[in-house]
Amino acid sequence: MKHAGTMPYEVGKAYFIRTVTMYYIGKLVAVYPQELVLEQAVWVADTGRFHQAMKDGTLSEVEPFGTGRVVIGRGSLIDASVWAHSIPTTQK
Repeated sequence: MKHAGTMPYEVGKAYFIRTVTMYYIGKLVAVYPQELVLEQAVWVADTGRFHQAMKDGTLSEVEPFGTGRVVIGRGSLIDASVWAHSIPTTQK
């Protein structure tokens, strides 16, 4: 499949991002050669059953970052999936 020079990320969409050490959910607001920038970001400490989390947005433990932007180094990424659910706004 050709990608025609486009990037795989869509700015403005929410993503579930796995890095080598942590999981994040947030609205993607910028993509740089070495970083992704999220707003409304939360750290996902425990997804619970992963399939269930991705299917219906049920998460066992989350910690919102609060206000501002979170910058994630792209060198630590494992994968990123569009998050089709509400971004959690409270600690759980």
